[in-house]
Amino acid sequence: MIHTDVLIVGGSLVGLSAAAMLAHHGVKCLAVERHQGTAIHPRAGHFHLRTLEAFRAIGLEDAVRRASEEQFDPDGGISAVESLAGNEIAQYIANLNAGVEQYSPSRRLFMTQQSLEPLLREHAQELGAQLSYSTELVNFSQDDEGITATVRDLQSGKADTIRAKYMIAADGNRSPIRNKLGIEMVGHGELSHSVTIYFKADCARWLEGRNLGVIYVKNDKLRGFFRMVRSGEAGFLVVNTVGDVNRPQAHNIADAITPELAEELVREGIGDANVKIAIEDIARWRAVADVAATFSNRRVFLAGDAAHTMPPTGGFGGNTGVQDMHNLCWKLALVLKGVAAPALLDTYDAERRPVAALTVEQAYTRYVLRIHPERDRAGMQPLVDDLNMEIGYLYRSSAIAPIRNDHALVYEDPRTAAGRPGSRAPHLLLEQNGNTVSVLDLASKHHVLLVGPDGANWANATRHAASAMHIPLDTHILNPQSVSPETIEQFTRRYQVSQSGAVLIRPDGFIAWKATSNQNAQEDFMKDVLICVMGKG
Repeated sequence: MIHTDVLIVGGSLVGLSAAAMLAHHGVKCLAVERHQGTAIHPRAGHFHLRTLEAFRAIGLEDAVRRASEEQFDPDGGISAVESLAGNEIAQYIANLNAGVEQYSPSRRLFMTQQSLEPLLREHAQELGAQLSYSTELVNFSQDDEGITATVRDLQSGKADTIRAKYMIAADGNRSPIRNKLGIEMVGHGELSHSVTIYFKADCARWLEGRNLGVIYVKNDKLRGFFRMVRSGEAGFLVVNTVGDVNRPQAHNIADAITPELAEELVREGIGDANVKIAIEDIARWRAVADVAATFSNRRVFLAGDAAHTMPPTGGFGGNTGVQDMHNLCWKLALVLKGVAAPALLDTYDAERRPVAALTVEQAYTRYVLRIHPERDRAGMQPLVDDLNMEIGYLYRSSAIAPIRNDHALVYEDPRTAAGRPGSRAPHLLLEQNGNTVSVLDLASKHHVLLVGPDGANWANATRHAASAMHIPLDTHILNPQSVSPETIEQFTRRYQVSQSGAVLIRPDGFIAWKATSNQNAQEDFMKDVLICVMGKG
């Protein structure tokens, strides 16, 4: 029998992120993946600020950025055209990273999943995670102490039994684990039977001088989008509908796709009847907009497409999955180490499912607006801008002190953020050991207490309380001797506290608690706060 703390089923983008993040927190984990290796198709290709911040927290951001810039313009835009050679219809985003430096230490980027996954795999293994490919989950059961799973090596046929304390289901949108648990998916359902066509063609002449990262195509014969490498020599075309968008058959292009039709569609998207095209591969998939009714069942946690499926418009799918793991893995680590109570794990569903529901609806809104504007818009959510979606969403759970129940508020504009408990900590540059770091860098492994220059009482009280409760916690005081008056002013303004205020930031960068002044700065008070945020209340 193989023993591990966490069994991860699925070794693609989300499963590998889980493995890397768990290993970053010192958790013994094993990921099993039925395929022979990492992704062979690009799939997810647009990575958001919050995802890059998550990679930054585990030491992977720089490698990801270098690999991205080898293939794609780091500041590409998102536009709609009749075809590459035809007229531009709309410009959704002129520059992917314009103005984001005020709000994040990271930058958005374009990158194919097939390029990202090997980096994640290598990093996870370097941190100590175990990965087993060509291995499928056969069956599992759970009891009050853990998970018993049977896995089979698809090459040798050998079966093994794995005993784990918890299991993460990152096994895709058809998730056998979710189905066995009887967890329903709710939402808009299936939107189309789509295809992704991978091709080579010389498109440089139509890309020259244009800042095109994602290129939506809208004409009488197809609806979809291009992604092209920097050189313009290769890319892929996602086709959602063909012909008359009001005909049901138009949404099921995958059912009739052939290499000949694929070539015709690529040529139509390019807008040149004579361009030479080489079709490399065709991937069939379904565009779906659904969310699982719950993200957890006792010791099993759904993640990524197993928990939420959404059309690719907006690039939210893979990003939301990575962020699922950024939320869950530190909680699992603290519970497994006995620092936090098991009740802390209940906050995964409480925090992530509302965010996923919002995100699925926003992906659907973008699908209607960008791909299928003829679709009935009854019940469609208004468009929420990308910055709000990426770093403005709010958490509401028992791990936020004081406990808030205003669930109707699902996001807060980061441009006017007030350091609300449950929000991502506003980005602020600080000096640490002679280096310039973001506030978000301070809490990559432990909770951190960020304290104003007159709030030393908070630091002392929190250190004593955390020590007495055996909670790993760091403190960072904005000392006027090493921090500029401008930085202190930014801290008080962005976090809406006085110079004697304090903010408790979680390992995922979200605010667990704050005090606007040093009133109640006592050890007993902070013990109560820590009891709450550690799920011990």
